[in-house]
Amino acid sequence: MPVRQIGSYLLPPGIDIFERGWLSANNIFLYGDEDVSLVDSGYCSHQQLTLGLVTNALKQYGFSSLNKVVNTHLHSDHCGGNAALFKKWDSEIWIPEAEAIAVQAWNEDLLSFQQLGQDCPRFAHHGLLVPGKEIVLGRYRWQILAAPGHDNHAIMLYQERHQILISADALWEDGFGVIFPELWGEGGFEEAAKTLELIEGLSVALVIPGHGKPFTDVKKSLEIAKSRLDYLASDTDRNARHGAKVLLKYKLLEWRTRDIKAVCQWIGSTPVLENIRKQLNMTAEDFQEWLPQALLKSNAAVIEQDRLINLD
Repeated sequence: MPVRQIGSYLLPPGIDIFERGWLSANNIFLYGDEDVSLVDSGYCSHQQLTLGLVTNALKQYGFSSLNKVVNTHLHSDHCGGNAALFKKWDSEIWIPEAEAIAVQAWNEDLLSFQQLGQDCPRFAHHGLLVPGKEIVLGRYRWQILAAPGHDNHAIMLYQERHQILISADALWEDGFGVIFPELWGEGGFEEAAKTLELIEGLSVALVIPGHGKPFTDVKKSLEIAKSRLDYLASDTDRNARHGAKVLLKYKLLEWRTRDIKAVCQWIGSTPVLENIRKQLNMTAEDFQEWLPQALLKSNAAVIEQDRLINLD
């Protein structure tokens, strides 16, 4: 069911939030007389659910089509439904400006899907999200803000009148997304800090994050995020171990259960995990043994009869 009220904050007309799980990012459905848009489209294995949510919303509010899909960034949990939405409604796909060349050529070396061991059906883009510009989504104009850190090409969307920030994975109620650029040798910690500073300078009454429930205590969440960032930045190996665990947990959400040999094969064939293994100075065998065990120690999975099984 869409979320329409968060604490004492009542969403203004024309905005619904589809709160999803961790495999698919939250979707924001924005509708008005001239435009119907969706922010982020979930993971590809959930595309039928995404289509169902949008179909029901269109029917509920008396619309026949979805005009455009806006991606805050191009991680597979935020854009995996793009191709299905385009096929269904011929929706325009809008992506961050910095991703244009990668998407146009579908360059696997520049896109993150193969690097992270994830899937995303190919799609084309029709519009670019340029930081500093504005975009009409539904009945409101939204400012496009650069949000590097978790992904250095990411953007956020800010509606000044209603003080709403669509923060994607730059800020959650209790943290933020993995600082992935650090895992393949690019800067990310300083960029994430600047993004948090940007948010701190805005008048924000409601944050709609990429994952988890929307929230209104922005000051508290910023304090948690800054403390978390300091903790990870103080030890790059700590950030690497965290990133590895998150990636395997995410894949296990998709699999639900997997033969441990197949899990080890996936670990060995995923480029960013190979980077992490080298950074941690572990052998392939030791790393493939350590990573599933790390999920077990976190109570995120169990091993039964040589199968890794997800625990929610």
